Amino acid sequence: MSHNPFPSPPPGRRTRGIVPLGLAIVGVAAAAYVLRRPLMMSAPMCVSGRWHGCFGTFNGVVLMTLATLPLAVLVAWVPARRRRAAGVASAWRMSLAEVGMVHGTLPFLWMTMMPGAGAGTVPARVSLVPLRDLVTMGPLGIVGNLLVFAALGFFAPMRFAAMASLPRILALGAGCSVLVETAQYVLRLDRVSSVDDVLVNAAGAVLAGLASRRWWRTTASHTPAICAVA
Repeated sequence: MSHNPFPSPPPGRRTRGIVPLGLAIVGVAAAAYVLRRPLMMSAPMCVSGRWHGCFGTFNGVVLMTLATLPLAVLVAWVPARRRRAAGVASAWRMSLAEVGMVHGTLPFLWMTMMPGAGAGTVPARVSLVPLRDLVTMGPLGIVGNLLVFAALGFFAPMRFAAMASLPRILALGAGCSVLVETAQYVLRLDRVSSVDDVLVNAAGAVLAGLASRRWWRTTASHTPAICAVA
């Protein structure tokens, strides 16, 4: 007779639970391979403790994001273990989603809030004509804007049942992007607050949400248990 009040989940459920982690690792490895040369240019500054040169450049922020990925997984492991002990279903998926939203979004927010050379001196600029700035972004700019809230769109519906719909993910991405563009304008960071940034940011969140759709949390079950161990 087994005395374990919380039997282990079946192998199929465990496999589905680690698939998002596997996809995240593959994606990070692919990004590191593609960006290996520019990232290595920032490595000496980060290793030597020259933090302005490390966190003050796009390459440095990306490098530190990749370097701290094992720490992020460890941070997710702690609540996941507590939730499993409390009998919470999908403990790993929920914990990874919480950490993934933060770890995958904050670096991009940091980069979007980096001041330009004329910060504080040049007038704030606004571009409200849709698709006018899209042409000048270039492929790298478009990809970067798609990734700003991609982690939020990917992980939010996995963690919160209320976010498990494409219109809500779209609203979340667009709302967060509007806040960022407003902050850029108010703080006069020598950046253009553009409606195209909002459109591309929101599109990136929706595309990421589509990629994680099979793992969305569609019910609010186990919420009391989550609050009890959080």
